[in-house]
Amino acid sequence: QARLAESGGGLVQAGGSLRLSCKASGRLNSVYALGWFRQAQGKGREFVAATTWTGSNTVVTDPVKDRFTISVENDKNTWYLQMNNLKPEDTAIYYCSADIDFNPLITGRGSYWGQGTQVTVHS
Repeated sequence: QARLAESGGGLVQAGGSLRLSCKASGRLNSVYALGWFRQAQGKGREFVAATTWTGSNTVVTDPVKDRFTISVENDKNTWYLQMNNLKPEDTAIYYCSADIDFNPLITGRGSYWGQGTQVTVHS
């Protein structure tokens, strides 16, 4: 069983930046695909970005691809979501997720999830 812990959320002004972190612990051999989702109030969970420990496959959803970047730091068992030029519509709870396989992860069926971190962007 792997465990995920996010950090880095907060309140930021529109146009600002935040970096979210997700650290994995426990059974790391069950984790290969790494991702981020978000859920705004009153809306469903939305895929944001995904990659792997090796960076062999990286996807960022179109609405944020010019502003958000996903990266990994293997020796720290951690992946990041760098968010630049934030907009009020980016306000949501952000969740990291992980799975041994890429396709289940990007379709929201990842085996592991963090507890979520709130990102609030005010204009």
